[in-house]
Amino acid sequence: MKMLPWLVDTPANFNERCKELPHSEDAIADALALASCELNLNQAYRLHRVIEKSERLRTSLAGKLEHFKLGIVSNGTLDLLLPMLAITALRRGVFLEIVTGGFDQSVQDAMDPLSAINQAKPDAVLLALDFRAYPFGKEAWAASPLNARSEAGLELLNQIRTGFRSNCGALCILQTLAMPPRSLLGSLDSQVDGLLIREIAEFNRSLTQSVSDNADVLLDVAAIVGQVGSRNWFDERQWLSARIPIAHEFGPLYCEQISRVVAALRGKTRKCLVLDLDNTLWGGVIGDDGIGGIVIGQGNPTGEAHLDLQKYALELKSRGIILAVCSKNDDAVARSVFRDHGDMLLKESDFAIFVANWDDKASNIRHIASSLNIGLDAIVFVDDNPAERDIVRRLLPEVAVPELPHDPALVTGTVAAAGYFDMVHLDADDALRSEQYAANTKRQDAMQAAQGVEEFLASLQMTMSVSGFDAMGRKRITQLINKTNQFNLTTKRYTEPEIEAMENSDEFVTLQARLTDRFGDNGMISVVICRVQDDAWLIDSWLMSCRVIKRRVEEAICDVLVRQAKQARVSFLRGIYRPSERNALVRGHYESLGFVKLSEDNGTETWELEVASYVDKHPPIEIDHPQRQVASTA
Repeated sequence: MKMLPWLVDTPANFNERCKELPHSEDAIADALALASCELNLNQAYRLHRVIEKSERLRTSLAGKLEHFKLGIVSNGTLDLLLPMLAITALRRGVFLEIVTGGFDQSVQDAMDPLSAINQAKPDAVLLALDFRAYPFGKEAWAASPLNARSEAGLELLNQIRTGFRSNCGALCILQTLAMPPRSLLGSLDSQVDGLLIREIAEFNRSLTQSVSDNADVLLDVAAIVGQVGSRNWFDERQWLSARIPIAHEFGPLYCEQISRVVAALRGKTRKCLVLDLDNTLWGGVIGDDGIGGIVIGQGNPTGEAHLDLQKYALELKSRGIILAVCSKNDDAVARSVFRDHGDMLLKESDFAIFVANWDDKASNIRHIASSLNIGLDAIVFVDDNPAERDIVRRLLPEVAVPELPHDPALVTGTVAAAGYFDMVHLDADDALRSEQYAANTKRQDAMQAAQGVEEFLASLQMTMSVSGFDAMGRKRITQLINKTNQFNLTTKRYTEPEIEAMENSDEFVTLQARLTDRFGDNGMISVVICRVQDDAWLIDSWLMSCRVIKRRVEEAICDVLVRQAKQARVSFLRGIYRPSERNALVRGHYESLGFVKLSEDNGTETWELEVASYVDKHPPIEIDHPQRQVASTA
């Protein structure tokens, strides 16, 4: 049984390809392709070693992918898993730098400001602790008050968490605890006070609540082990001989789960599911079998399996994932199934874009990405045809293409298990995303009907609300900062604790903007962070959602910034443009707003605007009572 069935099999010539990797003309693509195979620990070690020994390849990958520095503390030995963890992060679009603490020294590493992890200033620290790290892990049954041992465990965890937060400012990734494989009283384990199983259950419940209260992130190891079985997950021989906490065969799965959390923290969660039709959403070929000949619906195992995939797609849509169709079909024939077949759960209106033609699917997926104004790395493509999957993987390596089983009954579980849409936080803006993209289609229709751009913008009746950072918007602000690439002047990344620290700091002026128009609520669409200097505000970060590009939103935000600067008696706004692979869109941003270039150093540009001489742009956007942060430099 494959542990990670959505990944393609490792090629037979894997070792040869690893050896040739440093000399490849397209080494980055080749490295990522190998990382996307289902590797065992030895293969991951070999690939990681090749990358580490090639400075050119390592530097290229670090420059292309999102960088993330992860600290890890554990009560066990995880050294054998670190190469696998770095490789699984690559397949999620993240270049991972790992810093480890001492063996079973979690408290010391957290509390010592000079520990290796605290000195490294990681983006996050993974507390890779299992039940044996806590007070209740010492004995199966203790005569103690109800939940006393679980509360002691939480106190220990909070001590570690607080230490890292104070000494390096990192958020913590906290693990739920898997149940040990040994039972003492069988079914009574979860009912008797003081029993280990009951204490762990209470610990997990309290931990889940505390994570949301303390701006940390959860890695639900208990859920993972619940799927594979604790007798399989724990290997007592490995633990007793080398303090290895996880059975070797489950190391890749554990690393995969960690990488998903890290990727989500960097905004690498996929946002669009592109679906094939024939033999994917239904059984059969609509063009050959006709609407009465395809297999879908209750009473047939194959039909119910395809229905299950439709149900999953609707569940994703309900939490904000965009749905799209990409099918080699006659357009009218393909649409007729959604309109006329009574057993279809998905309807034509559920899709933000519907592409059915005879062009190659790679070109059609590019068209879908362009139409939705999203990157290819936001897309997951599901197709039953292995040839089509292979073509899209080769031509569009940024697109996630899960390998699918031949049995339709296993398809939905495989796609869901791949975790492409995993998130660390979910807010109202996420749930509205699919509706927002549907509204964008109406905006495009309105633009086509208008006589010009200004008439179109005026017809939108836009209203923008502006305020400083606050607790209510904190998670969404952090999410935007970590996932926005195109309209992002510096592509700096900040954690939620860092954002929280800015909220009431005199050293920062912050701005969050939300936009509504006659077609709907666009949600939070822009974030600005300014550092207060002697006579100026330095714009540290300025980013905006691609959904509202070319709607003069940046002009409205600049107007607000200047008004706030005048109120604070600030003489200048200074902005930085730091080029990346994906932000060429904003190269002329500051110049278009009237800033003057002061300097350029290795491509990084510094711009300045004299506040007193600025003339408001007055875009057709009503500002809804902006709340001004007055950080005076006078």
